[in-house]
Amino acid sequence: MFYYSVSDEMQLKLLELRDAEEIFALTDMSRSYLREWLPWVDATRTVEDSKAFIQSTLQQFATNSGFQAGIIYKGELAGVVGFHDIHWTNKSTSIGYWLGEGFQGQGIMTSACRAMVNIAIQEYELNRIEIRAAVGNRKSRAIPERLGFRQEGTCRQAEWLYDHYVDHVVYGLLKEDWCRP
Repeated sequence: MFYYSVSDEMQLKLLELRDAEEIFALTDMSRSYLREWLPWVDATRTVEDSKAFIQSTLQQFATNSGFQAGIIYKGELAGVVGFHDIHWTNKSTSIGYWLGEGFQGQGIMTSACRAMVNIAIQEYELNRIEIRAAVGNRKSRAIPERLGFRQEGTCRQAEWLYDHYVDHVVYGLLKEDWCRP
C-alpha cells in the first residue's frame, strides 16, 4: 500500500474500497463546485460509482502505471491527487487533482502536488511531470505556477465539459528544474 506523510496535518494514502462512502460524500457535498471544471461529476451518482473509481485506481496501482491518493487533512478526506499514467519509457507522468469545496484556500493542494512531484522525481526517478488545467480555472492553474512549472502552451478544445469544450493550459516541469541547487 501507498502512504506518504506530507506534514503533521496532512497525509496521502492509496484509496481503498472502504473509502468509497467518504469519497462519495465529499463529491456529493461539493457537486456544484466540482462540476464547473470536472467532467466526471454527473456520472458519480452513488457510492457504487465511487467504488468503481477506486477499483480502477487499485488496478492502476497494481500494474505500476500510477496511483490515486486520498488527501487526508487533519484526519478528514479532503480530496484526491494522483498520477494519470506513468510512461516509464519516457520517464514522464501527469498529475491530476481535486479538492472538496470546504478545503479550498488553505494550501492543501499545493502541498499535495509538491509531494507528488517529489515522489515522481526522487522515488520513481521520472524526468518530466505535466499538469493541465482549463484556461479559465485560475485556482487550478495557480498550483503549477506556484510550484515552478513552465507554461508550455495551450491545447484548444482539449476537454468536453458537459455542453462545451474548454481549452487546456499545459504546464511542464523537468527533473533539472526541480533539483537545482
